[in-house]
Amino acid sequence: MLETRERIWNSYINTIRKRNRFSQFTASILVNSLYEMKNYPVVLVNTVLSPISFLLLIVFVSHGSLVGEAVEGGFIMSMFGAGTSLQADLSHLKNDFKLQDMVVSSPTSWITYVSGMAISELVYSLPALIVLGVLSVYFVHLSAVGLVSFIAVLMLVFATSMAIGYTFATFSTDIVQSFAFSRLISTLFSTIPPVYYPITYIPLPYRYLAYLSPTTYAAQLAQYEGGYIQLSPEMVLVSWVVLASVTAVLFLIAGSKARWREK
Repeated sequence: MLETRERIWNSYINTIRKRNRFSQFTASILVNSLYEMKNYPVVLVNTVLSPISFLLLIVFVSHGSLVGEAVEGGFIMSMFGAGTSLQADLSHLKNDFKLQDMVVSSPTSWITYVSGMAISELVYSLPALIVLGVLSVYFVHLSAVGLVSFIAVLMLVFATSMAIGYTFATFSTDIVQSFAFSRLISTLFSTIPPVYYPITYIPLPYRYLAYLSPTTYAAQLAQYEGGYIQLSPEMVLVSWVVLASVTAVLFLIAGSKARWREK
């Protein structure tokens, strides 16, 4: 009898928790993306222009020969940018509205709060992703397996940037500081590395520096699946391992070092 009551109670608690998570996700999407998209449509221009501008630059410079790689790079930059945008938004809500203090005092965990905000960033990036999706129909040809691999790469890129954005947000004390960090992170991980073009375009003495960025491995895997470059099975495996390992390590750092609660 006691075991039956305990099971019923645990089931009830799990139901409440699931509802709390759903409510958190819904609130994040409404407040952090749909509200701005509806009331300030101009903000969508930057969301679309950031990846598309680099795409056009690469296409013009290469005379159209790198259009497929540039479209894939646009996807990677959009997903990475969506994750790093967490840093500015979370910092703004934490420092200006003291929202994090209220969340900390509630049953909501940091992973639920951050996941909800991360989903809102994806919704916010939908215009750019839709444009890139239309372009990919014409310029990127992936097999069924290649498409699954490409989506997995994008999810790992997003998870990596999400962990970076959350960690920096908890240490940031001002929105201006957050914007500075965000620009620096975007430059280091999605602008300087060979995301829009093959790494072979970088002279060999400097090529090794590009491998310090996880987005380099993501771009390599995407370009390999698209048939734009050739990689050995060993290099494919190394790229997956590095990308997954970096994501896991950054989440461990986010969970253990980020300042979720004030000491």
